[in-house]
Parts: sequence; C-alpha cells; structure tokens
Amino acid sequence: MPRLRGRNAKILATLGPKSSSPEQVQRLAEAGADLFRLNFSHGSHEDHKKTFDAVRRAEKTLGRPLAILADLQGPKVRVGTFPDGKIQLSEGTEYALIDEESTDKPDTIPVPHPEILAELEEGDTVFCDDGMISLTVSEAGDTPKVTADFAGELSDRKGFTIRGKTLPLKALTPKDREDLAFALQLGVDLFALSFVQSVSDVEEAKAEIGGAAPLIAKLEKPGAINELEAIIEAADGVMVARGDLGVEYPPEHVPIIQRQIVREARERGRPVIVATQMLESMIEHAAPTRAETSDVATAIYQGVDAVMLSAETAIGHDPVAAVSVMSRIISATEDAPDFRGSLRQFMGDREAELSIDVVARAAQAFALVEQAAALALRTGSARRLAQFSKHRGRFKILYGSADRPRLRRAQLLWGVHPIHIENIEQEDWPLALMKAANLDGAIAYAAWKGDDDETAWEIGVRRG
Repeated sequence: MPRLRGRNAKILATLGPKSSSPEQVQRLAEAGADLFRLNFSHGSHEDHKKTFDAVRRAEKTLGRPLAILADLQGPKVRVGTFPDGKIQLSEGTEYALIDEESTDKPDTIPVPHPEILAELEEGDTVFCDDGMISLTVSEAGDTPKVTADFAGELSDRKGFTIRGKTLPLKALTPKDREDLAFALQLGVDLFALSFVQSVSDVEEAKAEIGGAAPLIAKLEKPGAINELEAIIEAADGVMVARGDLGVEYPPEHVPIIQRQIVREARERGRPVIVATQMLESMIEHAAPTRAETSDVATAIYQGVDAVMLSAETAIGHDPVAAVSVMSRIISATEDAPDFRGSLRQFMGDREAELSIDVVARAAQAFALVEQAAALALRTGSARRLAQFSKHRGRFKILYGSADRPRLRRAQLLWGVHPIHIENIEQEDWPLALMKAANLDGAIAYAAWKGDDDETAWEIGVRRG
C-alpha cells in the first residue's frame, strides 16, 4: 500500500490520444490522478476497452483503487455540413436555417433538427461552436433566419444551442444507450449523464443503469438549474460542466451558478465535481496562467470533491505535468491558513439534520480528543460514506472494504482514502487500516452496526 496521499480533494483526468497508453495512464496515476474519464463523445468501443484495461493494469501495479467514469455524450445538437467544410459568416448578414443534413445554397446553414428550429423565436440568441459564433434570430417560422453578430468561420458539425431555453430533447440518446450497455459490460465504476434538463432525465438513466453504478448529473442547461435541488437529490453526484454552462448563460453568471451548485450539493451530501478549462493553457504550454491557478484554488476553497482535467490530459502537450500542477495547487490551497474557514462557508445552515450528520461530527470530534492519526470507517452504504465526507473533517477517512468496485467509487469523495482489506469484520480492522496506510499512533474508528437504526454506530479508538 503506497503512503497515504496528503490532499483531500480528488483529481479526475480525461483519457485520450495523448494519455491512454498503459505507460501514460500509470504515470498519470503516479502524478496524482484518482479517477479517469472515458469520453464517449470520441473514440470507438474498442478504443475505450483498451483504455479501460490500461487503468485496471495501473491499479494493480500501484496497489491503490483507481476509478473509471464513463461520460455519455448526450443529445448534442450540431449544424450539418457545407460544400467546403465551412462557411465564412459576415457581421450583419442574414442566413437561413434549413432542416437539412447539408447545403450547397449560399447564405444557408443546415440544422437537421426540426424540433429545435421550431423552438426559435425572434430575438433569441443562438451560439455555435461552444459560443465562438453568435447569431440573433431575426425571423421565426418554417425557415427561420438569423443574423451574424460578428464575423467568423463556422465549420461542419459544430454545436448549436439556443441560449437560456429548455429544449425538447431526452438526455439519453440511442447512442448513449448503446454506450451505456457497453460500459456496464466493461465494468466502469461511475457514469456521467450529459445535458440533464430535468429530474426525469436522471431517473430514466438510473433505471437504465439498474443500480450497477452511481450516476453523476452534468449540470450545463437552464432546465437543470431551474430544478437544481430535485436533480441533486435524485442523482448520486453532480458535475459543474462549465463549458456548455458558459454558453447557456452570460459568462459573469457562471461563477455564481458554480457557487450555488457546490453549496447545494455539499449540504445534501452529494459529491460535486468542477470541470472545464481549469488548466486550459496547459494544452499547449508547460505552465498554467495565474488566473487558471486561482480558478482551481477557488474550487478547492469551496470544498468540491474533485476537479477535472479535460483536453489538458486528453490531447495536451504534457498530460502528466497537468496532473502534477493540479495536485500541487490542491495541496497548497488545503494547507492555507484560511482554508477551513472557507469550507464552513459552503456548508450552509440546514435546519433538518440527519442523525448520521451527528454521528459523523462526533466521530471527528472523538478523533481530535484522542489525538488520532486518522478516522477509520466501516459501512456498506455509499450514502453513509458520503455523509461522513460531507462534513470535511480535519481527519482523513480510511475506508476499508474487500469490495473493489466499492473502493473505486469511494475515490470520488473528499477526504476518503479507500483501502482494500479482506476481512473488515476482524476485531482489529482499524489497526489493519492504519498499518496499510503507513500511519503510527492511535486511530479513531466508526462502525455501523448493521441494523435499521441509523444511530446504531460504535465509535472508539485503537492504539498501535
């Protein structure tokens, strides 16, 4: 068992052409990656199978759990194709939107989504290519027309979205269902559902998964923000997907929405991931900008469970360096004098408190009194484990289990350090966890007694 990692927040690294070889996956894990993302918007099933196997190989070599998240593509609306593969848009020029896969007519943009075109109203703002192209609807109807707000180049198959509207689309597409079935067969540890707009989207995906893995709802559409509390309650975790969120909302609103999501998720004991453009400049450069460094630190100050790297590790110049920099930023922020005070600001003040909240706080307080090196936890429930993590205690949580999938899923949780132990029922299981983590001295522990009473916990201390 490698020495216990110093930081509490986790790193989710996206795997791609520059990082999916067995050697690179292992180097990313050694640099600090705790979870790995398979992006089903790109790559074949064969590609993902090879990457999956590489992560499992690295896990075996390093001797610590590594989680794999399957990120489903979702209903991405895209324009069609142009004769030259692109069209040059001129500022102030009007273009017709046609329900076709391709076009050879001048001043037309193919959008093969009649249900989306029917939603357009005069004055709507349309964004293409992740917000790089801005259009204003000048005429609605059977053949809507838009005016280019700025000059720019629009290429084949770029994204198309209407700012601020809930669209008549299901979060699970036929492609997603095929990918989901394949990922389940592989044995991935978590799923992420893109473009969630309602609680029903979450419920439909969870029914498809059938309890085989937790579901992370990606929050990037106005409908999801409108139903935020209900979606967080229904999902097993959430992701602040700031790419499309920044297209759907003015950029100045994105940090405010991020704070709202993080606070609500933490209060409800759901893990929360912040994603997109965190170290964007490291796609091409050896170091991040100061603003990017501050952005990562801000998420850590808010107490998020994990921060995600996307293109930085999938196609970036040096994926391992990106993970290393991210890890250093997390560690430095968590060591800052004002860190714990900031954590408390994002817990809120809910009147309704679960009994397990009292137990979790009591166990942390007991560890402090006993001057323990860590807090060992035994429970078979992912939700109970998340509730312990939710309080962002001073003591790291050593979570022991013989169930490897359960240990991998626990990697998402703040401050939780999953450790494989064959016999968790043995009398000295806290000491076994402490030894595995290379710790000395005393270890506090909390063990659920296994009946229906949520208050039936044993709290104690073992000394090595």
